[in-house]
Amino acid sequence: MRHAEPPSPSFCSKTPLFLIGRDRLGNWVVRDVQGLRGGLFVGRTEALKYALFENGNRPQAVIMVPGIVELDLSATPLPAAGLAA
Repeated sequence: MRHAEPPSPSFCSKTPLFLIGRDRLGNWVVRDVQGLRGGLFVGRTEALKYALFENGNRPQAVIMVPGIVELDLSATPLPAAGLAA
């Protein structure tokens, strides 16, 4: 994936941002920043395909996380206004 400028706040309000990384057990995790969508995947390629499909094929709205990413299905969605802050 190419490196690109971070998305602008106005872009973020229209396009869901997705985080991709590994959890503590080494599973590939995808989740949107609002905690509404996501999943566990067998590999990085499958995780990236899911994230791109869910955000309308916008690679600039996919963030590869170097640290730990956990899929928390009990999370309360963040308000959209909190993303721009």
